[in-house]
Amino acid sequence: MNLHPDPVVTTAQGAVRGLRQDDGTAAFLNIPYAAPPRGAGRFAPPRPHAPWDGIRDATSPGPNAPQAERRLGSVDMSPYFGAGWSRGEDYLTVNVRTPEAGGGGLPVMVFVHGGGFVAGSTRSAMYDGSAFARDGVVLVTLNYRLGIAGFLDLPGAPANRGLLDVVAALRWVRENIAAFGGDPRHVTLFGQSAGATIVGGVLATPDATGLFRRAIVQSGSGLGAFTAEQAARVTTAAAGHLGIEPHVDAFADISDERLVGTASRLAGIDLRTDTHHDPLIGLSPFSLVLDTQPAEAVGAGLGADIDLLIGTNTEEGNLYLVPVGTYATSTAEDVADTAARSHPDPARLVETYRKARPEASFGELRSALMGDALFGAGSWALAGAHAAHPQSATFGYEFAWRSRALDGQLGAAHAVELPFVFDLAHLPRLRGANAMLGPGRPPAGLAARMHEAWVRFAGTGDPGWDPYDTERRATMRIDTEWTQVDDPRGQERQAWTPALTRSAPGPGPA
Repeated sequence: MNLHPDPVVTTAQGAVRGLRQDDGTAAFLNIPYAAPPRGAGRFAPPRPHAPWDGIRDATSPGPNAPQAERRLGSVDMSPYFGAGWSRGEDYLTVNVRTPEAGGGGLPVMVFVHGGGFVAGSTRSAMYDGSAFARDGVVLVTLNYRLGIAGFLDLPGAPANRGLLDVVAALRWVRENIAAFGGDPRHVTLFGQSAGATIVGGVLATPDATGLFRRAIVQSGSGLGAFTAEQAARVTTAAAGHLGIEPHVDAFADISDERLVGTASRLAGIDLRTDTHHDPLIGLSPFSLVLDTQPAEAVGAGLGADIDLLIGTNTEEGNLYLVPVGTYATSTAEDVADTAARSHPDPARLVETYRKARPEASFGELRSALMGDALFGAGSWALAGAHAAHPQSATFGYEFAWRSRALDGQLGAAHAVELPFVFDLAHLPRLRGANAMLGPGRPPAGLAARMHEAWVRFAGTGDPGWDPYDTERRATMRIDTEWTQVDDPRGQERQAWTPALTRSAPGPGPA
């Protein structure tokens, strides 16, 4: 006799059967929140999923968004990106981890994965939400459309379809999460990298008002959106590779395989214009496409009632240099080129960073400039814009613990904080000479404390340190020791103001 049967929950579309875990929590996998994006529907707004009869199995991982395998040099990023494309059309789904299916009133956290807008999924080992469920949180992870289907700006199609998917998933959460024990009025939306930039975009989306109460932006950017002119260059290039007209009707007939292959061929498009820089400095041809940057929209009052936790890692840029062998070989010319790609006054920018880091190598300077162009400047802008409104709280952090991977050079690189947030630093796949956390054991207690801060913020709106305001800019520096500092890297931060705002001119195509 089974004294602990697998749980069954009834959603608006039908019943689902999950898995009872050894610790008493429950997991529900591959639950649809929107209809399968087929044919022309791949370029349409998300639609409700059809109801089903009987009980749908929710015990096995499902398909994910079409994507190419993604690598970053010699570091093993498979726990982050996952195993690539698991095929199937019905992939607009969520995974739910809950302490108590059928209970009630628990805080809810909804996570949006990163991957450069072209990769990642709920199948990635990094996003196992068991620790959140263990600690009293209902954790929801979601798949969304990627690459051309999700973010190519196409005439005749709505923009930012991947973001629209996230909003649709939040609506599903509002309608259904109570059945899994969660409080639909107590939702925290959080994401990392591209997922964090999407969270910033959702924060500035009027249609998402009322769907979440708090937000966490981990290494995203409130200044990361493309202009329509920049996006049109990508669309023209994609249509050219496919030999079709740059319109949704032509793209609707192209297979997912061809779309994925074409997306992989779009790297390296120069998106600098007479008035704007490429906010992703050439690392991805996809981003949000907006007339107003999220930081500017938040500054105007959108999301003013949402508590915000936002931060970056100390050496974000290392991920894009160390694994491919270009950190140690960086030259003064490389530093100057990075500055020119990201700032209207590159000479002044390099001078500022050199003054703040007089002993830095060219690799360190190049990494610092890359990290701030991609994440730092946009995070500072979003934090400042949000903190200007007294209706809610803003909190800042900087993750500074250095991974010893790749001969000790990876450091506090982009994405290294994720295992600590999810309390998964013990996973064997994350440890080793070429693994994200490097050889040996991470500091005892660091994952537990960082994870607890995220859970505490979701539950109370306070992660455990002073709020960030426009004068002190109080920031918690997270390392083996936690230290609260005021306005860290203030000199470098000021060098970006207002360089990346919409009104600032930038260099034209080189």
